[in-house]
Formats: sequence, C-alpha cells, structure tokens
Amino acid sequence: MKPGTATFRIAAGLLVAATMVLPLVWMVTTSLRERGSVPPRTLEWFPDAVVWANYRDVFDMLPFARMAWNSVAVAAIAVPLSVLCASWAGFALAQLSPATRRRLVVIVFVAELIPTTAFWVTRFVLFSQAGAIDTWWPLILPALMGTSPFFALVYLWAYLDIPRDVIDAARLDGASAMRAWATIASPLVRPTTVAIAMLTFTMTWNNFTDPLIYIQSMSRQTLPFALSALHQLAPTDWPLLMAAAAMLTAPAVVVFLVGQRAFRHDLRGEGWLGN
Repeated sequence: MKPGTATFRIAAGLLVAATMVLPLVWMVTTSLRERGSVPPRTLEWFPDAVVWANYRDVFDMLPFARMAWNSVAVAAIAVPLSVLCASWAGFALAQLSPATRRRLVVIVFVAELIPTTAFWVTRFVLFSQAGAIDTWWPLILPALMGTSPFFALVYLWAYLDIPRDVIDAARLDGASAMRAWATIASPLVRPTTVAIAMLTFTMTWNNFTDPLIYIQSMSRQTLPFALSALHQLAPTDWPLLMAAAAMLTAPAVVVFLVGQRAFRHDLRGEGWLGN
C-alpha cells in the first residue's frame, strides 16, 4: 500500500470515528450538568459542576432497573435465537442449486423491501388471538425468522466462500447436514456470526415500536420505552434525559467494542471466512 493511500485511509477513519464519538461525548457531558440547566450552545468537554445524582434520579422516577432487566432478558433470548435461525437459513440456501438459490434470493430481497409497518395490524391480531399481548413473546418470536431477511443473505454469502467440496466430503463421510453446519461451516464464518449478533443486539436493544404496541404493563416494558416515558415526565430536563440515554447506549457500545475484536486479522486465526 502506498504511503499516501495509507494516510488517506487513516484520516478518513479518524473523521468517521469523530462523527460517531462526538455525539456520545456530548451526551455524557450533558448528563453530568445540573438539572434544569440550559444545554450549552457549543460542545462542552466537561461541565463546571459534575452532578452524578442525575443517574440516581432516573431510577427514582421510573422502575428503570426492572426495565433494564427486561431488555437484557429479551436480548439474551432473541439474539442467539436470531443468529441460529439466520445461520440455518443461509446454510440451507448455500446447499441449493444455483437456479433455485437465485429464485429464493429474489424472494428474500422482495421480503426485505416490504415495510415493517405493513405487518403491525396483522401481527397484533395474531398475537392477540394467541393471548400473547402484554408478554415478551411478541418481542422474541420474530427472532425465529432471523429478525431480518437480510441476515440470512449475509450468511449465504459467507457460506458460499466455503468450497463446496469441503461440505460434500463431510457428507460422504456420513456427516448429516446439521453436523456439517455445526462442525465445519459455522466455525469458518465466525466473523459473520459476530457481525450478525452485534446487529441483532442493536435492533433488539433499541426496539421501541414492538414494546409500545404489545406490552401494556410497566413492569414488562423495556429501556427504549423508559426513555420515552421519562421524556414525557421531564421534557426539558436534558441532563436527566441524557443520563437515561447514556445508560441505554452503554451496553450497545460495550458490545461493539468487544465484538470488533473478531474483525482484527491478528485475532482471527487460520482459515476464517466471512470477513
């Protein structure tokens, strides 16, 4: 790589990183300001008087701890289930003939283009008839479809990088399709699995619409709804709102920082695909 190209990539990366980090810095610094104060017109790196009590006040105004536990429980169930189903779908598509696979990929793309709002009424009626309203089932069951059709396509592209002869040799040796997936295919696409898990966690953790539609009890609500409820209770108390937003954002940031290690070449090991 030419020195000029490397410098340009580093500069571009720092610029992109700055656009992502600066809003987080502003959110944290605002959360530490005195309640009721007007937000500064310029970026304030650190407030004159640090007020940590804003984070405690969030728990006093709402059952924030209970909602945090609900979000963790839903994500702990939905994320592995979504990754598993998307991986199965991608592996199954990879084993089909090219002509059949192309037809199904077109169907998946069409399904991806359908807006989620088109299913709100139908899903609500189905979950209502099943007696699942005001339970976690409407938040978890979409994971059986891989959360998003796009995730199955990402797995498909990763599995297509694996030579077909490797899978065929395992099948000739007596391995079932499930065993070939578990022992050969999946270990070779671990970066893809990490990426899908991170995206699924972000979508599940930030999901506001589904709890708003299906959950009626405050004790079963999740953190995005808590942030909305707090905004209704104190619409102009920006330090309090930013304190709640910081606690909501922190797990997603931690997941990204931990998961991004899977994309480092020096930590992948030999034979990893899906990069």
